[in-house]
Amino acid sequence: MGNPFLDALAAISANKKTIWNQDAKKLRDLAKQDELTTEFKSASYITTIRSRSAKFTEIVFEPKNEHIETIAKVTEYLKDKEMISIDRVMCMRKDYQTTIRLFVTKKFARLAFMWGEMLFPVSSFRFPERKETGKLVSADTWFSPGSRVSSLERKPDFTIVDVPEWHERKILVDPNSFTTFILGSDYCGEIKKAGLRMMMYFHKTRHGGLGLHAGSKIIRVRTPDGKLVEKGVLLFGLSATGKTTLTCHHHWLGESEGEGVVIRQDDVVLLNKDGSAIGTEDNFYIKTDALEPNSQPLLYKGAISPNAILENVKVDERTGKVDFFDSSITSNGRGVVIRKELDFTDNSIDLDKVDMIVFITRRKTIVPPIARLNPEQAAAFFMLGESVESSAGDPTQAGKPLKVVGTNPFIIGPFEEEGNRFLEILRANPHIECYLLDTGYFGARENAKGMKITVYDSARLLADAARGTLVWKKDPDWGYEVAISAEDVDLGVFDPSVFYDEDEYRRLTKELKDERRAWLRQFKGLDKKIIAAI
Repeated sequence: MGNPFLDALAAISANKKTIWNQDAKKLRDLAKQDELTTEFKSASYITTIRSRSAKFTEIVFEPKNEHIETIAKVTEYLKDKEMISIDRVMCMRKDYQTTIRLFVTKKFARLAFMWGEMLFPVSSFRFPERKETGKLVSADTWFSPGSRVSSLERKPDFTIVDVPEWHERKILVDPNSFTTFILGSDYCGEIKKAGLRMMMYFHKTRHGGLGLHAGSKIIRVRTPDGKLVEKGVLLFGLSATGKTTLTCHHHWLGESEGEGVVIRQDDVVLLNKDGSAIGTEDNFYIKTDALEPNSQPLLYKGAISPNAILENVKVDERTGKVDFFDSSITSNGRGVVIRKELDFTDNSIDLDKVDMIVFITRRKTIVPPIARLNPEQAAAFFMLGESVESSAGDPTQAGKPLKVVGTNPFIIGPFEEEGNRFLEILRANPHIECYLLDTGYFGARENAKGMKITVYDSARLLADAARGTLVWKKDPDWGYEVAISAEDVDLGVFDPSVFYDEDEYRRLTKELKDERRAWLRQFKGLDKKIIAAI
């Protein structure tokens, strides 16, 4: 029996009403009826669905009758519909360039416009000619803007079909054909993650690496002896933990000549066995909640550009005035910001060498602002993926603690396979230093919120870690090292004895250990040294 996803793609690709490969200006024009133009002359849109549909997502390795029936009904529905199709490229490095084709119903042209701005235009690259249907088709003729080119002439690596108006919300992911059907959602993040989810799976199965839900940057600092050092950094974290904020932050570096940062990626990178990391996207899809120029100057600058695209952000209908602090639409407001318009970016999205890996969590009791981990501990915290639920995931559970392996809700395949491979890569690259970074509150208890760990605290602590000026002390309960002194952050205010008596601290420690160990033990094939690290 054939693959129903591939059969559907063949039918959809043959639709004579499809508008193919329009440029950004034309796509924005097609979406004009949905646009509210901001005071900055940028496009702003409001969606019906305002977060990812994780509960409605199925990984379909072996289609069941219900999947086959759904795909058949969608195919029948689309045969007379006007569609928009655009092709984009993920990754810049030659051996990793991956072509993705999106089909979306014409009514939702804004989704093609937004998603198209996140990745690279095919015209930026030259692909080797590929033999299809008995003839050679070059990249130039394949993707000429406005051309009517079908997948029968040139097949993309991944395909996404989005039908936002479908009566039922369902996301069907077929790793065998690298195809995703998005039904009943007009949230652009769903399309973005469809491509990235498939890319991470592709990298794991075809390249032997690991796709990570992580940002990447270079931090350049002077050590106490005056030497200028450059550290490649990966930052893990779920939405609303501060991953993008810290990835796209300058750490207030630059007082010493030569210091600074280079921002590479804010969402997904591909980690290789040799310790290098490949970037995936051209632009950033940021959370705009409470965005302001003091704590997040780089992202704010990008969000007020005329080339930014806002989604579910409060914009005055009469004046176009943008209010990033008004969350009446959703607290998951988003913006596509242009990477090249941000300060501290360059022409690369890759890291030749990863030197630091940072797991960002957001807890409220005894987790310190920063801790240094050995490889087994790092693999354990990779598997724990501790955070809090955000409005980007499940708005009804926002703020509640949760664990997501690799802080990556888009893993295809066994979770323990990811943790074991992560440890293998760390062991093969002993120069990589790993850290746990808490961006929540320290010392919370009943009727007391605790001490907020600010963006300034986290940004400066990361710079100090890169510089090598943090003073460490081994924690007798956890085995990892806790920073007790920093250049610019008073770590004394985060001393547990300030908030808890000894009995309460012991109780909280035991509860957290039991919770973490119970989570790790559920992964039967996980390396036992990872479980023993907690």
